[in-house]
Amino acid sequence: MPDGSLLIILVVAFALAFDYINGFHDTANAIATVVSTRVLSPKTAILMAAALNFAGALLFTEVAKTIAKGLVDPKEATQAVVLAAVVGAIAWNLITWRFGIPSSSSHALIGGLIGAAVVHHRGFGIVIWEGAKLSGLKWKVLVPLVGSPLAGFACGFLIMLAIVLLLGRSNPGRVGASFRHLQVISAASMAFTHGLNDAQKSMGIITMALVTGHWIQKPEVPLWVKLSCAIMMALGTSAGGWRIIKTMGHKIIRLEPVHGFAAETSASLVILAASHYGMPVSTTHTIAGSIFGVGASKRLSAVRWGVAQSMIIAWVLTLPAAAAVAGIFYLALQFFGIN
Repeated sequence: MPDGSLLIILVVAFALAFDYINGFHDTANAIATVVSTRVLSPKTAILMAAALNFAGALLFTEVAKTIAKGLVDPKEATQAVVLAAVVGAIAWNLITWRFGIPSSSSHALIGGLIGAAVVHHRGFGIVIWEGAKLSGLKWKVLVPLVGSPLAGFACGFLIMLAIVLLLGRSNPGRVGASFRHLQVISAASMAFTHGLNDAQKSMGIITMALVTGHWIQKPEVPLWVKLSCAIMMALGTSAGGWRIIKTMGHKIIRLEPVHGFAAETSASLVILAASHYGMPVSTTHTIAGSIFGVGASKRLSAVRWGVAQSMIIAWVLTLPAAAAVAGIFYLALQFFGIN
């Protein structure tokens, strides 16, 4: 049976692989609108997103702390639980990427962690459902799961409505040219906040493994973990995720630079607020909600609601599907005597 040190090394390796996959899986969140409106070339947009994902990943650790100690009891978990969680998340990410479904990497990882921990503990007692100061699975995951896309929708709707009211009578050519420049800024902020929230999840998983293996005493993210996750997120982003970019940038509504600016600005504000409070929200859910809100501000028929239905089904399935895969993989580890 592999010793604890080898299991921790495997957790680190798989967590960094997850970060890489998360980078190319969620690249679309940051650059789909700026590419689809042809404000930036795909190559330029990806390089910008990679650099800003790296910068954002180094700034905060609140989300990492939530993953490391705020969802399942780290004293009850094992390295095998953490390894199974990451494998479950990777499997679901690859499945949804293969079919171009913009699902949530965040909730895939959280679902994997919950599923593996519950199978290990043989019950839900290991799960921190509700803690002090609005912490725990309920407040940090489930409420934001519903709230973040709704907040994105509301912000996108209101920002687009404000733009129409303020600039509706202006020269369309000048307005379009102005928003082509502004959209570069909004896409940059979206890429930065993506790194701010999403890279933190792998940091939290690695930190949890280090705590359970007694490599560190407190769930504080070491510098080498921050740098490793930031680099892998940036490398994954540079690989791109074109199937999901097509869904996000073309299939929901027909986007112009002004729509891209409104959607990206809205999503960035929501993700920034969530990161501040340590909520591991889905950047995919948030930007998609913002795009739907922008489209609805024009008219409800401007949004392709059939695409919304398939996306919502994927979102609902993500937590239980990743949990099931992680639980099965944990049982496989037990079968081979790895625990």
